[in-house]
Amino acid sequence: MRNLLIQPCLFAVVFSFCTTGASVSAQQLAAQGQAAAAAEPIVLRLTVSYTEKVAAENNLGIEAERFNPQIQSLGVDQARGAWTPSISGTVLSNGNTSPNNSFLSGAVGDSTRDRRVASTAQLQQAVPWGANYSVGWDAARSTTDSLFSNFSPQLRSTMSLSYTQQLLRGFRFDNTRQQIETSLTQRVIADVQLREALATTSRTVRTAYWDLRYAIASLRVQQQSLDLARESLRNTRTRIEIGTMPPIEEVAPQAEVARREEAVIVAESQIETAEDNLRTLILKIDDPDFWRIRLDPIETIEFRTTSVDVDGAIRNALDRRTDLSQAKKQLELDDISIRNLKDQTRPELTADVDYGLAGLGGTQYARSGTDLIAQRVPVGERGFGSVMGDLFTNSYPTWTTQLRLTVPVGRSPQEAGLARARLEHRQAEVQLKNQQMQISLQVRQAARQVQTNLKRVDTTRSARELSERMLDAEQRKLAAGTSENYLVLQAQRDLASAQNDELRAILDYQQSVVDLETVQEVPLR
Repeated sequence: MRNLLIQPCLFAVVFSFCTTGASVSAQQLAAQGQAAAAAEPIVLRLTVSYTEKVAAENNLGIEAERFNPQIQSLGVDQARGAWTPSISGTVLSNGNTSPNNSFLSGAVGDSTRDRRVASTAQLQQAVPWGANYSVGWDAARSTTDSLFSNFSPQLRSTMSLSYTQQLLRGFRFDNTRQQIETSLTQRVIADVQLREALATTSRTVRTAYWDLRYAIASLRVQQQSLDLARESLRNTRTRIEIGTMPPIEEVAPQAEVARREEAVIVAESQIETAEDNLRTLILKIDDPDFWRIRLDPIETIEFRTTSVDVDGAIRNALDRRTDLSQAKKQLELDDISIRNLKDQTRPELTADVDYGLAGLGGTQYARSGTDLIAQRVPVGERGFGSVMGDLFTNSYPTWTTQLRLTVPVGRSPQEAGLARARLEHRQAEVQLKNQQMQISLQVRQAARQVQTNLKRVDTTRSARELSERMLDAEQRKLAAGTSENYLVLQAQRDLASAQNDELRAILDYQQSVVDLETVQEVPLR
């Protein structure tokens, strides 16, 4: 768009250069063209539908609202993260050299040296049916010069399995599942809120569009009124010059011209205000031409009647209203909370199962004599494969099972919380019915306003037509010498007021139609 403006400006500069014969460099020529283009405003011609489309893409309120569904989706992932398995592992090495303070230390020399290298790994996870498990494995290699040890180096490995299952409380529902279902419902609410923001912004944009269009039409009315006043002033001066009127008659037309010039100035300011309001709704603030762009609403203010089906509008509102949808989703959130509280009132019965396996290997020693500290003699070698064989052949198993039961005595806090939540849920149901009634009332009021403004259009149109006839009659009487300037000026003011009233009535009718459409989607604010 800017290039289209620069080209005629460059042509004007080149034409000026050729006709004057001035010596201008190419850089100066380009600078002059850019300066001329910068002085020209950028005009954006708008229809109502295009304005709504641009607002949906650029409006900052909608842009901010679009983040909420994404945020809530991450909230769902975050809640489901409680079921994500985790793997942990460690590797350690340590050593110990201690002095021998007794023959029971088992060393021949003056000290005992122990060395150990170990590693562990564990997998654990909570699962959706109220259980959690863990699988662990560890392996270690240790050496010692103590005569009491049968293996040096010693290889040891163990594997463990632990499983915990909730059998009553937490079996069907728990805090994690409550958080996930809550996050999913909040994700739906975020979509509803985005739809509400789009509908609300659409109404605001259409209102701003027609406000600007009305301001432009109102300026045209004020300019026409000013032209009529100036024409009356010219006619008065002509009559004064030919002697058919005294000079004092010029004062009233002059004062009227001044008043209507003020009205034009005010109307021009109203256009700028309405244009700024629409600009902030549909344009991006980081656009360098944000304040230079002129908005031109090209749709004219035309009166088009719309049929109103009140009963159908009420049914549609009860099905589609965003605030009603959010209230219903809030009831679903209450149901989720009640399910969790109901589950928390059950006794706690937990089953635990622990199972372990072990394997041992390394260089095996035996004592060569009967003395307690006799010399050790190697008698065999069990490698790491033998250790793993002990594990997988279940050579050295250990296991434990247990049931834990916890029963509250008396009324528990969970039972009181459940009773409170149920009362609040019933209260919310009553409030929902009241909200449905209020929505029906709002739709009926909006439909009634459409009918009222329709009648206003008819009456203001009749008033404008009568004002035109009255002005024509007064002008004819003034020309015949049977009227006065004051009456003509008063008829002009009445006509301008009637024209503005008609424009306002048509605009209010269009706004009421927009409100009737909007009130079926979102609450009017």
